[in-house]
Amino acid sequence: MSANSSNLKLFLSAEKIQAAVADLATRIEADYAKLTESGGDLIIVVTLKGALFFAADLMRKIERPVLIDFVRVSSYGSGTKSSGNVVMTKDVENPVRGNHILILDEIVDSGHTIKFLLEKFSQSEAASVKVCSLLNKPSRREAQVHVDYVGLDVEDKFLVGYGLDFNEKYRNLKAIYTLEG
Repeated sequence: MSANSSNLKLFLSAEKIQAAVADLATRIEADYAKLTESGGDLIIVVTLKGALFFAADLMRKIERPVLIDFVRVSSYGSGTKSSGNVVMTKDVENPVRGNHILILDEIVDSGHTIKFLLEKFSQSEAASVKVCSLLNKPSRREAQVHVDYVGLDVEDKFLVGYGLDFNEKYRNLKAIYTLEG
């Protein structure tokens, strides 16, 4: 699968993605310098598999100590639209209670996955729970959720690359493309 496939059209260049990641890191760094003064670690909870590339780039730009953990949740299956039914197959391993949780997702569209995770971590007595997403697709929102840190708002197109996939393909592309046809 190459970016030269005739059904892929460039949507966001690698440079534009990295600029958004750098901006998010600056904002997160400033906010968590204040939040963690009263105690608790910052745990960045990465949603697998899609946010892996975003997480790696973002965390290298954050200079404060952070812990990393992973969850695996899905509301898609093999389709292009959310089923609305969220399934968790991997939970965090670090203790949540008293720590600051930053949920990291590559895209928030329907909102079902983020709503599920927000409820889960809020019930676990975290010191704070916030959401960071590289991409935000508010036109597709079905569950009302607040995204604290948004890299870019995007229109309603099916996107692949930089962690975003279609049937597990295209995640490894450095830029983000629309999948046509």
